[in-house]
Amino acid sequence: MASLYVYYRIDPAQALRAAAGIDAMLVTMAAHCRVPPRRLQRCDDASTWMEVYEGIADRAAFAAALDAAAAAQGCAAFIQGERHPECFAEAGSTP
Repeated sequence: MASLYVYYRIDPAQALRAAAGIDAMLVTMAAHCRVPPRRLQRCDDASTWMEVYEGIADRAAFAAALDAAAAAQGCAAFIQGERHPECFAEAGSTP
């Protein structure tokens, strides 16, 4: 099983819209994870956010679903720059 961490900066003027969109996306993506996904924000910079997805069995299917969910929620409208995904797995495992 793999875990995916996606970090990015939001437009602070769009924070409420961003929260609604990302939270809706997390609900959609919960079906693809063993652990409910969650949204975090950086402690020293409230405009840097992270999505955490744990327990991903099929990384390719998950990536396609995540891209579709992000597009459906119009994430490009409130994210500054790009989303940066990072995939991790337990040491010694084959994700």
